[in-house]
Amino acid sequence: MSEDLLVLQHIRKSFGSDDVLKGIDFSVRRGEFVTLLGSSGCGKTTTIRIIAGLEEPDEGRVLLDGKDITKLPPNARSVNTVFQNYALFPNMNVEDNIAYALRLRKVRKPERLKKASEMLELVQLAGFEKRMPDELSGGQRQRIAIARSLVAEPQVLLLDEPLGALDLKLRRQMQLELKRLQKKLGTTFIYITHDQEEAINMSDRIAVMNNGVFEQIGTPDEIYYHPRTSYVANFVGNANIYRGNDGVFAVRTEKVKIGDEPGCVIPAVVKEKSFAGGQLRILVALEDGQELTVSRFGINSELVPGQKTKVGWSAEDAVPVIDDGV
Repeated sequence: MSEDLLVLQHIRKSFGSDDVLKGIDFSVRRGEFVTLLGSSGCGKTTTIRIIAGLEEPDEGRVLLDGKDITKLPPNARSVNTVFQNYALFPNMNVEDNIAYALRLRKVRKPERLKKASEMLELVQLAGFEKRMPDELSGGQRQRIAIARSLVAEPQVLLLDEPLGALDLKLRRQMQLELKRLQKKLGTTFIYITHDQEEAINMSDRIAVMNNGVFEQIGTPDEIYYHPRTSYVANFVGNANIYRGNDGVFAVRTEKVKIGDEPGCVIPAVVKEKSFAGGQLRILVALEDGQELTVSRFGINSELVPGQKTKVGWSAEDAVPVIDDGV
């Protein structure tokens, strides 16, 4: 049995003259949590709509468990989707919402209710069976939407920015809950977001999309510490792109040394200094006109705007990247 559960082979998709997907190849292993990360319009939503059967590619194939499902309708695929707006039926209670997919499959009522109860236990909402959707908080509605999508035991669960409508504290809590749930079930999750923190916190692998192609696919550590392109370096975390005589390098802002720290050899002038959430950020200008950002947590600095200083970094902290102009 192949480790790859889902495989996209040279998928192309256009809408009019707009090439949304430009021949992407992608595979997801069984039980893996993979995130498609990218800005709006990069092609990530079109990708999961093709996986779900809501769009058909102009070229290429979608394979699920070794079978070509490219032309199968959504209800013939072992794939379910969780959307940002929850899409719960307002006239049904929680129990009936969760059991609805099983009712369509003509599963007997006692078995439907048993499965619904098990899913409520799994998402830690036991006892909520008879509540209506408008009696639930945003986080509770999202858990019910996830339970409803998982009750029919799909091979792949697609999650299209499901936490986007939640406040920051609840979103972080739900990140932990989703990861816990995925590991417990062993279901393959494909998650869409433009939030780098979500991607890094939850994913086994991240696929960074840009302009209809995958710029880089790798583990969170690989994406963060070894970006292949200047786009990836800038989009995932905070990085400086330094263009020197010997090439183009990405240097994370927290790795840039400044002032009296060892290794500071490049003359610079402080342009700005600010605090944000306990983080000190210093913007400096180099003699060749390039600007770099230095970041530190929990410390202050006597440097002030207009002051001359020096910056630098360790050789291992400067990662060569393909310069795509970002």
